[in-house]
Amino acid sequence: MDITQRFLNYTQFDTQSSEESTTVPSTAKQLVFAKYLKEELENEGLSDVEMDDMGYIYATLKANTKKKTPTIGFISHYDTSPDCSGANIKARIVRNYDGGDIVLSEGIVSSPTKFPELKAHVGEDLIVTDGTTLLGADDKAGIAEIVQAMCWLRDHDEVKHGDIRVAFNPDEEIGMGAHHFDVERFGCDWAYTMDGGDIGDLEFENFNAASAKIPIKGISVHPGYAKGKMVNANRLAAEFAALLPADETPEETEGYEGFYHLLGIQSGIEQATLSYIIRDHDRERFEERKHFMEKCVERMAEKYGDDMIRAEIKDQYYNMKEKIDPNMHVIDIVLTAMQESGVTPRVEPIRGGTDGAQLSFKGLPCPNIFAGGVNFHGPYEFVSIQVMEKAVNVITKICEITAEYND
Repeated sequence: MDITQRFLNYTQFDTQSSEESTTVPSTAKQLVFAKYLKEELENEGLSDVEMDDMGYIYATLKANTKKKTPTIGFISHYDTSPDCSGANIKARIVRNYDGGDIVLSEGIVSSPTKFPELKAHVGEDLIVTDGTTLLGADDKAGIAEIVQAMCWLRDHDEVKHGDIRVAFNPDEEIGMGAHHFDVERFGCDWAYTMDGGDIGDLEFENFNAASAKIPIKGISVHPGYAKGKMVNANRLAAEFAALLPADETPEETEGYEGFYHLLGIQSGIEQATLSYIIRDHDRERFEERKHFMEKCVERMAEKYGDDMIRAEIKDQYYNMKEKIDPNMHVIDIVLTAMQESGVTPRVEPIRGGTDGAQLSFKGLPCPNIFAGGVNFHGPYEFVSIQVMEKAVNVITKICEITAEYND
C-alpha cells in the first residue's frame, strides 16, 4: 500500500476528541480507529503490538543488526481537533497543482490569495477537503508516514537499524495525549513526534503553558432599586478583561512573544467566569504573566470584596527546550537526515505545544518533525503527497543514522 492510500483510509475514521468529556479517550469513536490501526500494524508484521484500555498503541520494528544501538521511537496522535467536524471527510487529490484557486465545493474556494502557503506546493499533488470538514492530516499524516517508513525498512534489510518503537495516542488536541503515555513501557532512549507542519519544520522549543479561570460572583437586585446594592458580574468580567494588556493577545503577537488569550466568557448578573490560557516561551516571563493575572484579581478583590473574585491558575506544560538542550544529538541526527533527504530544515519555535513537550519532561526527549499538513483544524486544510513521501524518507534516514550513533 502506498502512503496516499494509507492516509486516505485513515481519513475515513471520525476521531474528533472532546474537551467536555471526562473519559479516556475522550470519545469512543477514537477507539474504533485505534483498533483498526492495531490490526494494521499486526498485518504489516510489526512485533510487540499492544493497545491498552485507553487506546494507547505501542509496537516495535525489531533491529536487523547485532550492533548495540539506541532504541528510538516515533509518535503521532490519531484524534482530530474539536474545532471543526471530522465526520464524513470527502478528501480528493488535486494533481499537479497549478498555483491557482482550488474549488473545494460550490462557493468554497481555497485561494493562494488568502492562503499563500499554497504557492510553495505548485507542481505537487495536494489532498484537500470538500470545504465542509477538516482533513485530519493533523495528525493522521504523521501516522501514515511512520507506518509507511516501518514498512519500507521492513522490506529493505540492507538498511541497518536498531529497535524502533512506534506509538499512537488519543486526545492530543485537548492537551491530554501524553498524560497516560507509558514512557517506561515505550522503552526508548529518545523519540520524535511526527506532528509538525509544512516540509522542513523541526521544533524543539514550545510555549510554557497555563490555564486560568476567573470566577466572579455578583448580586442581583431589581435594576430600578439597585443603587448601592447590585454587583453586576457581567460588568466585573468586562472590567477584569480590560486590565490585561490589549497588545499581548494572540492577534497581536508572533515568534517568541507570549500572550493572554481569552477563550470564553460565561456570564450573567449573579455569576461570571472568564477562561484564559497563558503562554510564553521564557520560563521567567511565564511566571511573571501568572503573577500579573493574580495581581489583577487582587486589585478587583480590594475594590469589590475578597469573596467576589478569585483566580484558578494551573500549569499545563513547559518548554521542552529545557530537556532538549542537554541532548542536542537528538536534533543533530534530524538535521543530517533532512539534509540527506533533500529537505531544507526550518527550525522555529512552536507557538503552541505538542505531546513531545510533556513527554520530554517525563524523561523522554521528544522534538517535533514536520508531517506536512497545512491550515490545520479547518476546512482549508491540505497536505502534499510529495511532502509526506519526504517525511517517510526523513524517518528512515533517522533510523539509519541512529544505528551508527556512538554516545
